Amino acid sequence: MTQLTEAPEQAVAPDSRGRARGVGMVLAASASNQTGAAIGALAFPVIGPVGVVAVRQIVAGVVLTAAVRPRLRGLRREQWMPIIGLAVVFSVMNLCLYAAVERVGLGLAVTLEFLGPLAVAIIASRRAIDVACAGLAGIGVVVLTRPGPSTDLLGIGLALTAAAAWAGYILLNRTVGRRVPGIQGTATASLLTGLAWAPVAAVWFVVHPPTPLALTLAAACAVLASVVPYVIDLLALRLIPAALFGTLTSVNPVWAALAGWALLGQTLSVQAWSGLGLIVLANAVVSLHGVRLRPSRVSGG
Repeated sequence: MTQLTEAPEQAVAPDSRGRARGVGMVLAASASNQTGAAIGALAFPVIGPVGVVAVRQIVAGVVLTAAVRPRLRGLRREQWMPIIGLAVVFSVMNLCLYAAVERVGLGLAVTLEFLGPLAVAIIASRRAIDVACAGLAGIGVVVLTRPGPSTDLLGIGLALTAAAAWAGYILLNRTVGRRVPGIQGTATASLLTGLAWAPVAAVWFVVHPPTPLALTLAAACAVLASVVPYVIDLLALRLIPAALFGTLTSVNPVWAALAGWALLGQTLSVQAWSGLGLIVLANAVVSLHGVRLRPSRVSGG
């Protein structure tokens, strides 16, 4: 999952071609994100979710640090605290998501993770239509997970923990955005995350020796699921309003299900697709309602 949710206020191109470009970029970024996650899952038999996440965080940290060159000197305590918080939620979010993918599949895991930003949007708005969407999403969860004796409760719990971490990321990112200029805060958090995972990777790969193919798959996951979506999303937010951006990201669970089917051989039942559709619809309605209420807002969190 991409680590971008909000961006600084920027002017949005008013022409329809610019907006169409932005829409295409968001859809391409989400496809890249979920394709990368599926490619990373191909390395699970050799290095497991921990190994894949370690490589992903290290590669993403190196690339973002080189691109942004965050300035660490001069950061105050009130700036460091949310940045450290971001580094923690980056790790929890990705580790729990990939562990869930290993147990319940990519489509189900990503769909449940999407409840995090949906919950933040609903709680923040408190509009009647958004409360109704919360109920719709709840029905979608029940339909999707089909609670019963054979339900993988641990896998579902891991996906919901990833959702909670994503919600925490949104809230922390807003704080970092106010206290640290530009994307310095996010880049610094990525650097800290990569440094924290380096010793984990060293120990993990001693116990679980990686193959060149597994490392290549994990590195491709880092590029496709972190770096590419991050860059594309930043560019897309210059062309389309943030609320429309949020609506378009609702397609992520669909891309995840398709990537899981195409690359991992994971298929969803008609019932599972129905539950996925309800959750996607709930998120799209919440975001689209924001577009109609705030047509002039151009920023993105």
